[in-house]
Amino acid sequence: MEIVWQTPANPPERQDYIFHKGRRLVRPYYFEFISHVKNRWAGKTIVDFFAQEFKGRPYEYYVSAVQCGRIQVDGDILKPSQKISHFLHRHEPPVMASDVTVLVKEPDVVTVCKPASVPVHPCGQYRKNTVVGILQAEHGLAPLFPVHRLDRLVSGLLILARNATQADLFRQQIEGGMVQKEYIAKVVGIFPEKELLVDVSIYYNPREGRSTVEAGDSCCDTPSKGKTASTKFTRISSNGTHSIVLCEPVTGRTHQIRVHLQYTGHPIANDMLYLSEFVDSRSDVGMSADRAAGKSLISETNNTYVDDCEENCSKNFSIDPMCTHCPNLAPTGYEEHEEGLWLHCIRYSGPGWKYECPFPGWAFLS
Repeated sequence: MEIVWQTPANPPERQDYIFHKGRRLVRPYYFEFISHVKNRWAGKTIVDFFAQEFKGRPYEYYVSAVQCGRIQVDGDILKPSQKISHFLHRHEPPVMASDVTVLVKEPDVVTVCKPASVPVHPCGQYRKNTVVGILQAEHGLAPLFPVHRLDRLVSGLLILARNATQADLFRQQIEGGMVQKEYIAKVVGIFPEKELLVDVSIYYNPREGRSTVEAGDSCCDTPSKGKTASTKFTRISSNGTHSIVLCEPVTGRTHQIRVHLQYTGHPIANDMLYLSEFVDSRSDVGMSADRAAGKSLISETNNTYVDDCEENCSKNFSIDPMCTHCPNLAPTGYEEHEEGLWLHCIRYSGPGWKYECPFPGWAFLS
C-alpha cells in the first residue's frame, strides 16, 4: 500500500523510547495514515478492504473504526483515487537497544554505525524506531537523506547526506559505478583461501522476501527472470569452524551477499533465511521472511521481556480502549527474540572520499 507519511507536529524525542532487557521500545502514539484508492481496490466496501489488506487486526476493529470516524472515506464503496485516512494508536515493533553511534559529522555528511535490527528509515510499522528517527531524537540531526541502504538485520556503516544536493551527488556516483562497497561476514566452515568471484544472476521473489540464484544452462530456452549479480569474496581469517570473509558487491541486488555466500556453500552462520532449505512461507506465517525463517528454526518463543514490560505498562503510556495491541508495548507478532545478522558494512569509498566503520565483536574469531 502506498502511504504518504504525515509528519506529526512533534518530532521524535528521547522520552519516546523505553529501554528494557536489551530492547528499545517506543511509547505508543496516535498517528494518521493517508493513502489513495488504487483501481484494484475500487468497488470494495471500506471495511472489507481493510480486513483483506491488513489482517493484523480483527474484522470487528475495522467496523468500529469506521463507525467512530477513525477510518474516514467519502462514501461506503471505494472509488479510484479517493483519499482514505486511518487514525490509529500506533505500537512500533521493538529493536535491539544498541546506540546509533555517530562516526563522522561534516557540514554535508553524517556517517553512523547502524545497529542490527533497526531499519534505516520509516517503513511498515517502523517510524521512530529507525536510524533516522533515533538520530533526530537523540542528536537533533534533521533532515537526513540516506545515501545507501542496509537491510534491517545488517549492521555497520551508513552514510547520510544532510541536504538534497549532496544526496544527489552520491546517487550519481553510485549509479555511475564509481563507489566501492565493502562488508564482512561470519560464515560457516573454512572459506577458500584464494579470492573468489561469484558472478551468478539472482531472482528476488517479493512475495516470499527471498532471493535465489539462477545458475543453470545459459543455452536453455527458458528465459531468465533474474538480474545479473557479481560479488568478490576474500577470506580474512578462519578458526576451522567459521571464517570471516571480506565481501565486495559489484552490483547491488536484494540479499546479494547472503545468497551468493549460500551459493559458495558457506552461508552466513546465523542467517536462518539462507542456512536451511526448510523455511516457512512468509505469506503463511504472516510476517517478514527473516522472522518466518527464525520461527521455523526456533521451537519456543521468548516472550519474557515483553511480559516484563507489560507488568507496569500503564505508567509508560495511556491505554486506548479501541486499540487491538494495548496494553502490550509491542504489537502482535513481534514478541520473539531476534539477533542481528553476522553481516556488517565496513567501508564505502568513492572519488576523493572514504568512510569506514569499526569491526563488530563477532569478527574476531577465537
